[in-house]
Amino acid sequence: MNTFQRPDKRAVEQGPEAVRLWREETWPAIRARARAENGEVLFADQVGIRSDQVTGRTWGARGATPVVRRTGNRFSTNAMSAISTRGRMHFMVFTETFDAKAMCRFLARIVGHFDHKVHLIVDRHSAHRSKSVRTWLAGRKAQIELRFLPSCSPELNPDELVNADLKRSLPHTHRARNQTELAAETRRFFHRRQRQPHIVRGYFGGPHVRYVVDENPMSF
Repeated sequence: MNTFQRPDKRAVEQGPEAVRLWREETWPAIRARARAENGEVLFADQVGIRSDQVTGRTWGARGATPVVRRTGNRFSTNAMSAISTRGRMHFMVFTETFDAKAMCRFLARIVGHFDHKVHLIVDRHSAHRSKSVRTWLAGRKAQIELRFLPSCSPELNPDELVNADLKRSLPHTHRARNQTELAAETRRFFHRRQRQPHIVRGYFGGPHVRYVVDENPMSF
């Protein structure tokens, strides 16, 4: 029997066969290699936060729409984060445009936190695949390696759930009057989640990313 439901969104450019290969072959191979190397696997993504967006919910009297007071000025900040199934979270908040230079800065931060190899899984954003990033990585093959998700498949990345959590969390306390304050609020969110590894591990429990912790992704 059909029921009225909110549909999942999928890009028409997504290739179902590429998704199947990722879940059944590519990801298990990455996981096995990282284990053999005693390495670390992190899923990463970038997110932009605008001063004029309201994506969360808050309490209000029945029949009365709650009002969140905020500045009428428009400004934004960006963040890059990476999470592991062990509950680790790493992040960088920045106000400039996300580009190859910002990506290299983030990679340098990640490498600085580990004394073993990192397998960093990202989407196919042009900055991730840029010549500058490839050059940066070429001299650090023993420290970090980028692996790319299938095209147009954000639902396969558990770090997308971090972004959604961030956007839900900010409106409840959002009082930023300028870009500096918005960046500070964003940093507070990430610092709070770093102290809550159980929540970070919970991002891997979403229905579309459970394959990451499932030893037999074909059973999903």
